[in-house]
Amino acid sequence: MIIGVPKEIKVHEYRIGMIPSAVKELVQYGHTVYVETQAGVGIGFSDSDYEAVGAVILPSASDVFSRADMIVKVKEPQASERAMLKPNQILFTYLHLAPDPDQTHDLLASGAICIAYETVTDDHGRLPLLAPMSEVAGRMSIQAGAYALEKSRGGSGMLLGGVPGVEPAKVVILGGGVVGANAAQMAVGLRANVVILDRNIDVLRALDLQFAGKVKTVYSTVAAIEQHVLEADLVIGGVLVKGAAAPKLVTADLIKRMKPGSAIVDVAIDQGGCIETSHPTTHDQPTFIVDDIVHYCVANMPGAVATTSTFALNNATLPYIVALANKGYQQALLDDRHLLNGLNVYKGKLTYQAVSEALNIPYEAAADALLS
Repeated sequence: MIIGVPKEIKVHEYRIGMIPSAVKELVQYGHTVYVETQAGVGIGFSDSDYEAVGAVILPSASDVFSRADMIVKVKEPQASERAMLKPNQILFTYLHLAPDPDQTHDLLASGAICIAYETVTDDHGRLPLLAPMSEVAGRMSIQAGAYALEKSRGGSGMLLGGVPGVEPAKVVILGGGVVGANAAQMAVGLRANVVILDRNIDVLRALDLQFAGKVKTVYSTVAAIEQHVLEADLVIGGVLVKGAAAPKLVTADLIKRMKPGSAIVDVAIDQGGCIETSHPTTHDQPTFIVDDIVHYCVANMPGAVATTSTFALNNATLPYIVALANKGYQQALLDDRHLLNGLNVYKGKLTYQAVSEALNIPYEAAADALLS
């Protein structure tokens, strides 16, 4: 198979779909890997590093897209990239289609086979290709929140951990999954006052055990969210509904009643955000203020720590890339029901129910589409 790795073009996105060691693995199996020139330079990999492991360097993204059987990326394809997709071409990347009708319609029109990292599952019901970036984003959310609380950024001027004689900040984390647990780990390390809300009692029990009483765990209800958000100095939005748009847990009315200068980091913004007043921002302009509340809503947070993020992502994606290349997409998908769960678009058909419900587009079950 011919695998293509284009340079990421989202604002300040320096990650890359495959590092040289991953390329070497594919080459060892007899596959051809085309890499766009300078695609890895943002994390310290030169064209010669890729050539040394057997990759072929091409001068432009259009060259990569035109020659590849499978495109391996990190972020969802931007409009110019979607225009280069071909019928029957495999696209393997993060997609986050539920809040993005334009991308969804373009992918359907392309005739491509689009497999989303974020909906691939495992035997335990987890999302193994989303987890590494959720770990990164959860940990980053606390440093982003600390930054947003600085007075010069519009925040209240509060230090998360306080100092002797001064109360620490209250950090409220919505969602106790991978993002929430990692955010809590960083916030506890800074000696903040941490509360985690979740609707799964087993998750709350596990977090209570993990943190040995250093965080407060609260069952998430409308009343509980209101109480703790109104007391919060920093709110982390870390909820996830697999493949679907995030629920709006914090309303615009609640934002108006929060303490002026408080901050929100909406990690769920890739899936539309769980704060009603959120909208996507970039690393160039990461924050905005609504009703005196600083909002940080960067849609590709892990891109800011691109080296760590790329290595973590490649560790997770490589076995699936190898399976798709060695077996061909159809056999690989049929052999692995968890990889099949990643199939969101198949040759003009939408194949993921949660996206169908979010965008009101008819869908066909992935296995049925694949065998039709």
